Amino acid sequence: MSSLAVCPGSFDPVTIGHLNIISRAAKLFDRVIVLVMINPRKNGGLFTAEERVDFIRRSIGDLPNVEVDFSDGLLADYVVRKGAVAIVKGLRVLSDYEDEFKQALANKKLAQNVETVFLVTETEYMFLSSSVVKEIGYFGGDISDFVPPAIKDDIIKRIRER
Repeated sequence: MSSLAVCPGSFDPVTIGHLNIISRAAKLFDRVIVLVMINPRKNGGLFTAEERVDFIRRSIGDLPNVEVDFSDGLLADYVVRKGAVAIVKGLRVLSDYEDEFKQALANKKLAQNVETVFLVTETEYMFLSSSVVKEIGYFGGDISDFVPPAIKDDIIKRIRER
């Protein structure tokens, strides 16, 4: 029996920090679905869900056991429907843990057979978030060290259009 994990997030846009968590999850599980979701607590987004899915697909080419999907429903419903055994979440700083812990408890209540696995970020990515990338790009800073090369120009173009 193969193990399936779901790595959810808004990924607006995907960063090299996200890819680090995804690649590490791909070593722990037979299959990983990177699930683009819309976070109702965040106002809109810079990229559409379709663009986010495309960006991730273009960035994970060397991970054959990873696929990308989109859902606008409950994460717990999605993982049960797919038969996943785990939800993988990355933690950067202590403040991430409180929110992620609450979400993990709610997901456990809704999907009792699915565990949440927390992967602590590598230290060089502790500061990195999609918001940081957008802010640096907005002010003309170089985002090359923060996003996959395959999507960097697309991100810069969209930021400049705004």
